[in-house]
Amino acid sequence: MLFLLLFTHLLLALVGASSDALLSALQTTDDDCSSCLALLGAFQTVSLGSVDAFVAEFTSLCIGLGAADPDVCTGLIAREGPILAHDLNSINTTAGQTAERLCDALLGMCVSKAVNPFTVPLLKPAPKNPTVFSSRGRPTFRVVHLSDVHIDRFYTVGSEANCTKSICCRDFDDSPAVPTVPAGPNGNSHCDSTVNLADSMLAEVERLNPTFTIFTGDVVEGATWIVDQTEVTNDLAAFNAELAAKLTGPIFPSLGNHDSAPVNAFARTTTNTANNSQFVYDTQSAGWEQFIGPGPAAQVDHISGSYVAQVPGMKLRIIAVNTQLWYKQNFWLYDSDTPQPDPNGIIAFLAEALQATEDAGERAWVIGHIPLGKEDTLPDQSNYYDQVLQRYKNTIAGQFFGHSHKDQFEIAYSNYSEQIAANAVGVGLIGPALTPTSGNPAFKVYDIDPDTFEVMDSSVFFTNISDPSFQISPTWGRFYSARETYGPLVGLQPHEPLSPAFWHNLTDVFMTNDTAFQMFNTFLSRAGDVTPCAGDCVNTTICDMRAFRSENNCDVPATGFSLRRRAVSGGAHDSDECEGVGLAHILSQMVSSV
Repeated sequence: MLFLLLFTHLLLALVGASSDALLSALQTTDDDCSSCLALLGAFQTVSLGSVDAFVAEFTSLCIGLGAADPDVCTGLIAREGPILAHDLNSINTTAGQTAERLCDALLGMCVSKAVNPFTVPLLKPAPKNPTVFSSRGRPTFRVVHLSDVHIDRFYTVGSEANCTKSICCRDFDDSPAVPTVPAGPNGNSHCDSTVNLADSMLAEVERLNPTFTIFTGDVVEGATWIVDQTEVTNDLAAFNAELAAKLTGPIFPSLGNHDSAPVNAFARTTTNTANNSQFVYDTQSAGWEQFIGPGPAAQVDHISGSYVAQVPGMKLRIIAVNTQLWYKQNFWLYDSDTPQPDPNGIIAFLAEALQATEDAGERAWVIGHIPLGKEDTLPDQSNYYDQVLQRYKNTIAGQFFGHSHKDQFEIAYSNYSEQIAANAVGVGLIGPALTPTSGNPAFKVYDIDPDTFEVMDSSVFFTNISDPSFQISPTWGRFYSARETYGPLVGLQPHEPLSPAFWHNLTDVFMTNDTAFQMFNTFLSRAGDVTPCAGDCVNTTICDMRAFRSENNCDVPATGFSLRRRAVSGGAHDSDECEGVGLAHILSQMVSSV
């Protein structure tokens, strides 16, 4: 701690003069687009001179303004600052779409949901007589959906669980000698998952004996200012080994935004020849081969973490896509003023995989980390994904995601201007998290029709961290069944799946039945951390359920909403359970502090 303070004072002394210009730019930043662009210009002036100076000045301001603890400022900016400097040195910061989108990602300014026109080059037109997949009423089979485990392998029992950082339960340099809230052996709501908690979940999954398991990403814990390539590599390898040792059925995994170093950093091959995310693909290509086979594993290595694999003994293919290349907080995406419609060819790969599936008369599930309708998905790529979905809606039997840490769903429509059940053509089912930061640890279980591969029921299994026995041995059990709970509200018939139309009809119920909506609101966090939602919150939440394209969600910051108020009241750019502290959070805190 003493070393860190001495380093901080030296840093401030070295860059104090030139930091004045940046401080002045921060002080004059208002809640409008032009002032954000001016702030980018001030930072660009420093980054063009020296990336090291940029990192040093950014760090000194972060510490001086109290935007985060000194070690968080130092570690995070050392990791992510060079990527931001690379962006600033590559684009026009005075005008242009890239600079405005960077302002959106960093400060929630210059927000626009406009989509650059682009038609995905699909391989073939839709067949005149598409294959009809009909159920024969056979017994369903079971699939488990895991997501966002965020296992902290440096979790320390007895350490401070109520710290000043976004993730606690570690022996940080500035931890108190005597903790006020000692960390228990199985976790805390201010901390990421323990190894014990993850092991108990996998034991419950194995007890349920699923036909196969899908995992929608985020292995690595959320201490983003400390995580480096070595930790990411070790964490990914360790979880792969645990999955292999504890689950006997097939496993189909995908990448999460935390599964890299720095966090969110997945570079485009077209604008960054030294792709620093390749180590992730190398690691998971080797680690996942035991689950998906050598052919798909080679695709992981060469198609930026994406692959297509056949489910053994079934006419079902799993297509895993790296959604982080469409993620607003991936700062590698802002280093060119030329639009990049399909970073690393992921959308083209998806279309080709679906065409091959259609040609074979089979069906596909798409799995990925970040849902396409979230505010933090770039509107361009969300729209282009939707083009693929519209074309192959007959082939796609399911879409599964994570990232939000909540039990949610998003509906796609053939006509977003007329959101009715008849126009509902797809749904993204979003899995809750293991990490206790977002509520009670949980996972999903699906009952699947063996002929159509459609979801007949979706159940959530959880363990209650408030239970007195949790710290001794977590007890897992079913929280609720969507079919049993929601089915009677919409008149679901015994033979009907949980179709896109079913989920749309449920949103109609939520609009008029507040009791039903509040039940859903409780389910979001598995009754672990329920946030009240009424009035406009209900309308926004239902709007977001009906938005599997990010351009259609209702999560735009209100005009004139000051940065200070945004930082206090929370929002898309604040630290939260699914992102943790990052550049956007730190810069927002810096602006709101001056």
